[in-house]
Amino acid sequence: MTKDIKARGMDRRTVLKATGALSATSLFGAPAIAQNAGGSAPAASLPARGEFVVRGAHVLSMDDRIGDFPAGDVHVRDGAIVAVAASVNAPAAQVIDGRGMICMPGFVETHWHHWTNILRPVMRQDDPKLGYFPVTAGLGVHYVPEDSYHSGRIGLAEALSAGVTTTQNWAHNVRSPQHADAEMRAMRDSGLRGRFAYGNPVRDPNDKPMDIADLARAKRDWAGKDNMLTLAICSRSVDSANAATRGGISPDMAKKEWGAARDLGLPITMHTSGKGAIKILNEAGLLGRDLQLVHPLNTDEEDRALLARHGVSYSTSPIGEARRPGDLQFDEMLEAGVKLSMSIDHITTYDCDCFVCMRMLYTLSTHRFGDKRKVTTKRLVQLATIDGARDLGFGDITGSLTPGKRADLILIRANGPNMAPLGYPYDALVTMAQPANIDTVVADGRILRRKGEFTALDFDKLVREASDALAALKVRAKWA
Repeated sequence: MTKDIKARGMDRRTVLKATGALSATSLFGAPAIAQNAGGSAPAASLPARGEFVVRGAHVLSMDDRIGDFPAGDVHVRDGAIVAVAASVNAPAAQVIDGRGMICMPGFVETHWHHWTNILRPVMRQDDPKLGYFPVTAGLGVHYVPEDSYHSGRIGLAEALSAGVTTTQNWAHNVRSPQHADAEMRAMRDSGLRGRFAYGNPVRDPNDKPMDIADLARAKRDWAGKDNMLTLAICSRSVDSANAATRGGISPDMAKKEWGAARDLGLPITMHTSGKGAIKILNEAGLLGRDLQLVHPLNTDEEDRALLARHGVSYSTSPIGEARRPGDLQFDEMLEAGVKLSMSIDHITTYDCDCFVCMRMLYTLSTHRFGDKRKVTTKRLVQLATIDGARDLGFGDITGSLTPGKRADLILIRANGPNMAPLGYPYDALVTMAQPANIDTVVADGRILRRKGEFTALDFDKLVREASDALAALKVRAKWA
C-alpha cells in the first residue's frame, strides 16, 4: 500500500483525509431536503482543502499571460492557485505526480437540466413515445423535491467523472420552493461550482407568471454566500419552440419576468431553437449583456449582428443540436463576434462528455467549411473552459490556471492507448481524449477524484437512491 501511495504522489496524511471523507459521507434523507434550506456549508462531507503541488505535468493554463508548459508545476493552497510555472518551490506542499498527464482547468458547461438525470432508464431511442420531450413532460409533473435532489446528485457525480467542475443547472421544472432548495442543495453537496437558473414548472399555464417572490427568497438564502453558487432565471421561450411542454410566453410576459429578475440583479437564460426569437427580443428591448441564449440554430446574419451588438452570449449543446432541424451555427456565431460557451444539455439519451462536444464542433465545422474553417482545437478547449466561466459570470474565479483564482483543475492521463505518444496537446484533447483518461478532478481546491476514483461520495449509494426515486416516481405517475 505504501508503494501505491507514493506512486500516486500522495502521502499517508492525504490518504487518511480522503478515507475519512469517504467514511463520513452521509446523504440526508427525504425530510431533511425540505428542512435544510439555505446556502451554508454542504450537508454531505467533502474532503478538506489543503496544500498541494502538481509536478511535471503538461500545463495548459488558458491564460495568455502565463502560457503553457510542456513540463510545469501548479501550486494550490487553501483552495486558491498560488503559482503556475515551469518549476515551483513549495517544500511544504503534498506532491501530485503529473508526469505523463495534461493539467488544465476543469470543464465549465453552461446549460444542463439536472432534474432530468434520473429519467435515463425510461427513454428509448427507437420509440418516439419514449423520447426526451414526452418522457420529461409526462413524468416531470409528478416530481417531489427528493426526486430533484437525487437526480441532481447522480448527474453531478457523472459530471465529476467527466472533468466538469462548473455547471449551470437549467432548472425548468421548479415546482415549489422545496424543489428549488433540493436542486441547489444537490449542487452544494456535490462540491462543484455552479449557477442555478430558476424556472417555471413543466406544463404550467403559459399565462401564469414566474414565482418572483420565491426567486427573491432563493437569492437571499442561497446565492452569493461564497463563490460556489450563483443564481439566474431560465425563461420560457418567446419563439414557441417546444411550447407545449416547455412553455412559451409573449414579449409582454417576458418584459415583466425579465424586469423582475433584472431588478434583483439576476441574469437571464433562454432556449431559442425556433425562428424569429432574436428579432422579437430586440423589438421588445430585451437584449442585453446579462442574457444567455441556448441552441444556436436557425438564425440569420441580422440576428447575429444584433447579438454581437448587445453583448448577448450563446451556449451551444452540440450533441442535442445535431439532432434538431437546421445547421449548428457555431462558426457563424464566431465570425459575427458573438460570445460562445459549450454545454451538455442533458444526460438522458447521451452521456456527459465534453471531449465529444468539442470533437463534434470541430468535425461539423470541417464538414461544412473544409479549408475555410477558422476554428482551432485550442479555441475549442478555450470554449470549454474560460469562455464558459465568463459566460456564467465566473471569469474572475475559474476557467484558467491563474494565480489568485480558485483551484478548479483536472489531470488527464496522456500516456494511455488512445493518446500516447502525446503530440500537440490541444489536438489530442479534441480528437482523441475521453472521460476515461481523466485521472484527478479538483474543485475549489478539494480533490474530489483521484486515480479515477471518487474521494468524497459513495457512488453505489447514489445509484440506489436515484433508482428508488425513479421507481417511486413511476408509481405516482402510473407509468407503465
